[in-house]
Amino acid sequence: MEYKSKNCKAAIEDFKLSKAGASDQPAILSEYGYCLAEFGHSEEAIPLFEKALELQPNADNIRYDLALDQWMVIRPTDALATLQPSLSANDPDYALKLAAKHTRNVRLKTQWAHFPYNKGLDQFDFDFQPSVDERKLRELASLAFLERKENVLLLGPPGVGKTHLAIALGTEAIVAGNAVYFVTIQDLVAQFQRARDENNLKERMTLLVKPKLLILDEMGYLALDPFAATCLFQLVSERYEKGAIVLTSNKSYGDWGSIFADNVIASAILDRLLPHSTTINIKGESYRLKDKKKAGVIAAKTPNKEGA
Repeated sequence: MEYKSKNCKAAIEDFKLSKAGASDQPAILSEYGYCLAEFGHSEEAIPLFEKALELQPNADNIRYDLALDQWMVIRPTDALATLQPSLSANDPDYALKLAAKHTRNVRLKTQWAHFPYNKGLDQFDFDFQPSVDERKLRELASLAFLERKENVLLLGPPGVGKTHLAIALGTEAIVAGNAVYFVTIQDLVAQFQRARDENNLKERMTLLVKPKLLILDEMGYLALDPFAATCLFQLVSERYEKGAIVLTSNKSYGDWGSIFADNVIASAILDRLLPHSTTINIKGESYRLKDKKKAGVIAAKTPNKEGA
């Protein structure tokens, strides 16, 4: 049985068909675990690999996949214990292989996340935006909020770095082995409309609920019609206390009624976002304007003769 990501669909179907019988078939267990891990679900893959390794203790390929997923969910002690028989026996390059596969998984998860560009926290200019508490952002980058299934809301005018910070937190989550999906509100609405037209709205909602971290970008730039507002409410409700959301918006909470043209649904969405959340208010100049000023495209502000 040679799947190894070439045909994860077949592996999943085999697992479903086997059901109880799969509990004593290490090949099916490990292949299904591998496919789950490929799509960012390392926590679900671990018990399958553990059972497969229990049934086939000398299978180094299963041992290797189990250790990788233990590492991805920040269980380094378990990963080292899993690897120990092979490290002390046949394969001195196991650590290098583990690092190589981790790099590959990060690359695949980053592609799946659909970031518009790649940005890290170290690239953010905290000196230019002193209203942003760097210590708080570093604390968020530890991903404790992700494990607690809490939300992060980044508020501020256009161009101040909200999307940069959202992507940076998403990147940290991916490196730690989590599934992340990034989508602008405009694209999200288009997905809802297309799913409605194709009669698969339920399936689309399930896909959006599944990632460990969902990043919703640019809330407030687009007024939502009743259908889009209802879908967004359903999405936020289904993720409530099940998965974290990072959301960016150019509007303060008091102005969200104008996004939905309905203060009731705006309040209902906020009621599900805010109880377990951290709000970061960014007050400062636009990075894009800063760069244009440096290039001389826009003149920097200078005092007039009266000193005003």
